[in-house]
Amino acid sequence: MLNKIIVQTESGDHKIDKNIYGHFAEHLGRCIYDGIWVGEKSSIPNIRGMRKDVVEALKGIKAPVLRWPGGCFADEYHWKDGVGSREERRPMVNSNWGGVVEDNQFGTHEFFDLCEQIGAEPYICGNVGSGTIHEMQEWIEYMNWPDSTPMSEMRIRNGRKEPFNIKYFGIGNENWGCGGKMTPEYYASVYKRYNTFVRDYNGQKIFRIACGPRNDDYHWTDVMMRDARCCMDGLALHYYSRMFSSGESTTEERGSATDFPEDEWALILRKAHNTEELVHRHSAIMDRYDPEKRVALIVDEWGTWFEVEPGTHPRFLYQQNTMRDALVASISLNIFNEYSDRVRMANIAQTVNVLQAMVLTDGPRMLLTPTYHVFDMYKGHQDATSLPVYTESEQYSYGEYSMDKVSASASRADDGSILVTMNNLDTKKPAEIRTVLRGTRIKNVSGRILSSSSMHLHNTFDEPDRLSPQNFAEFKAESDELKLTVPPMSVVALRIES
Repeated sequence: MLNKIIVQTESGDHKIDKNIYGHFAEHLGRCIYDGIWVGEKSSIPNIRGMRKDVVEALKGIKAPVLRWPGGCFADEYHWKDGVGSREERRPMVNSNWGGVVEDNQFGTHEFFDLCEQIGAEPYICGNVGSGTIHEMQEWIEYMNWPDSTPMSEMRIRNGRKEPFNIKYFGIGNENWGCGGKMTPEYYASVYKRYNTFVRDYNGQKIFRIACGPRNDDYHWTDVMMRDARCCMDGLALHYYSRMFSSGESTTEERGSATDFPEDEWALILRKAHNTEELVHRHSAIMDRYDPEKRVALIVDEWGTWFEVEPGTHPRFLYQQNTMRDALVASISLNIFNEYSDRVRMANIAQTVNVLQAMVLTDGPRMLLTPTYHVFDMYKGHQDATSLPVYTESEQYSYGEYSMDKVSASASRADDGSILVTMNNLDTKKPAEIRTVLRGTRIKNVSGRILSSSSMHLHNTFDEPDRLSPQNFAEFKAESDELKLTVPPMSVVALRIES
């Protein structure tokens, strides 16, 4: 048997932070409007303007944290335009995403209401690119100071007596690019200046997240850790699995999300595997300056990025979602689980109708994507103890691309059960896998599988359940071993009781 997964069930000294399974919702295309917010008067069932079906879907995967309002949008967003009477809110041009008019119907109060409905911790990204220190300082006061100041009194007049108590706050977004085209040396100084005025109020210690690197910009990480580690709690890495990366030709097409040859299937999965090198090398730099691992690596934008669906706005980034996307999610989450001593939050881009979305909507209709189902299958890892995993894998190769066809991760829940998640990237051949749980005698096993008969299969509004998890029992348990056969293009989750 050429594939082996060995799980050290009696080891493990840290937890997989639930926030690794976080999400990102930007004012981009139909993510917020139509995707999340339809307004109280909509015929689409809603709770105070939030789509009820989308809220229930995100509750179903225990969405732990939600990042907002961007993205590039964050560094043009002025929060006072999005509070108070909706009839009097000041519109703005969303210059990054299609030049459409943003009417600010969805603002700070609506965002916190959404998070409360979902059960997610809010994560706000503040405006460094075009905003002032005073503006950011007042936003923190508005959200976290109890009463008797101009900002807290404004919040109370706008309908919220108790403070929101924001915990996670990002000081800028992509300041190497759309957030100001800064050098790391310059941004480190700007970050420290802005951060000085992000105050801890009302007993709420703010977890401060600094803009980190794009892809393999290790110099950015080095400078930020050298110059600003004293006043940050997290450093944000952005990496997308796409046809080209920074430094390659940006005139190259991104490729179709649903109509692609096998070499593009292999390329995108190879790009997902590259996540491990990036996380490993950025973490090594952070280790030099922070051996105690106090500062978290936050992967707060990740996922696939393809051409938009035909006939849709080119800057709305609406794309479909196949088994290829599900496998990118599986590979990436396995990596984040493995490095969860340093990676303590990750936010897939994006929640609804944009890039590698959890949910797609079309008027009153909604569907769950294959990526959503992977998050559902993996949700048992949230806040469970990470277990060391050793994997021996055959290679999946196509053309110039070669990679392990199997990756895996494992964790132990508080009730003692073990969750092992794995995949098979091969488009044609099943994977025979011997899984050894050292230190555990297997009593009961239950399994789920997400699998596809075609690279191109995806859920549609007419057929929303083409790809959905099924029960999986193609395994044989003996003492501390499981022998199983995983079909091509599959993700498997096994819950094991001892």
